[in-house]
Order: sequence, then structure tokens, then C-alpha cells
Amino acid sequence: MFEGIVGAMSRVNEIKARFGSAGQGGRVATAAHWSADPDASVPVFQPVMPAQSTLSPTSRVKGSVETVSAYDDLIEKACAKYGVDSALVKAVVRAESGFSARATSPAGACGLMQLMPSTAAQLGVSDPFDPGQNIDAGVRYLKQQLDRFDDEKLALAAYNAGPGSVAKHHGIPPFRETHSYVDKVIGYRNAIRSR
Repeated sequence: MFEGIVGAMSRVNEIKARFGSAGQGGRVATAAHWSADPDASVPVFQPVMPAQSTLSPTSRVKGSVETVSAYDDLIEKACAKYGVDSALVKAVVRAESGFSARATSPAGACGLMQLMPSTAAQLGVSDPFDPGQNIDAGVRYLKQQLDRFDDEKLALAAYNAGPGSVAKHHGIPPFRETHSYVDKVIGYRNAIRSR
């Protein structure tokens, strides 16, 4: 994460040097962008967009929900291993990364299931951008939340806001983002099941 911040600051300084100071206080407005360096492993900012999805050529779309992805075999394998509904996991992957294995969040979450570095480390993940490791760990973590809370919506809230937050609030935390996330994942899951 620190390398990403350093890279972003370096890019801001490069822009300032190239175009000079602008506006009050020498501030230069910059927009999110991908690195122009073809060797860069991760863009400075990587918004998750459907166009970045890694879908198989036979992908079908129902609404905006991909129902077949290049990661289906990995998802099915992990779901069978941990006893988790594959439609739910596909919905989580869709909501978290849009099926982009290289997705990153401003908070530092990585990969298809957007594992935080501390969670990835606890789950023994050496490369959170490796689809197999990311999906296996993400499904295992989701299973832990399902077992702990014995409620799908609470488990999803814990996946998004952390299990401590769900326990503290005795339910879905009062965060708009978390409520929206739970509703979105349930909607995606329902659409995937109805295909």
C-alpha cells in the first residue's frame, strides 16, 4: 500500500513539474488514471468497471450480472470445499471487484474478493492477486462469517464492514455503504440463481 501512495505522490509531483502550479496555493487538480508504464503491476487508481471483467467468451448477462466468468471453476471448487453457495460467492466477486483479478481499493483491499492485507495474511495468502489463492481465502473467510453469524445478511455485512462492527452493532452496522453492499450482493445472487 505504501508503494502505491509513494507512486501516486511521485505522479502528482511529476504533473506539478510538467505543468507548473495552478490555482491558489499551487494546487494542481488531478484525475484518477491508469499508469502509462506497461511494466507497472498495479494502476495507481483502479476503479472497478464492467469493461475490466474477465469473462469467458460464452458469458451470458442477465441485467448487469455476469453469470459465467473465467473464474467459475475456481469458485465452484472453493464453494464445494467450504460448503458455500456458489451464486452467493459470484455475487460477492461481482460486487467487490467486477471480476477483475487486479482490482485494488483505496483502503488497500486486493483481488477478486477484495481481501484486506491483514485478512489475506491471516488466511495464509502469499499473493492476493492470484485468483486461486484469493478465491479460496475469500470463500473461507465468508464461510467463517456465515458460521459466526448464522445469517446471510449479517455475514455479508461482516464481509464488508468487519465482524467486530456487526457484533458491536448487534446487526448490520448503520453505514449506508454496508446496507447498500448487502442489498447489492443479495440482488446479484438472486439474479444469478434465476438464470
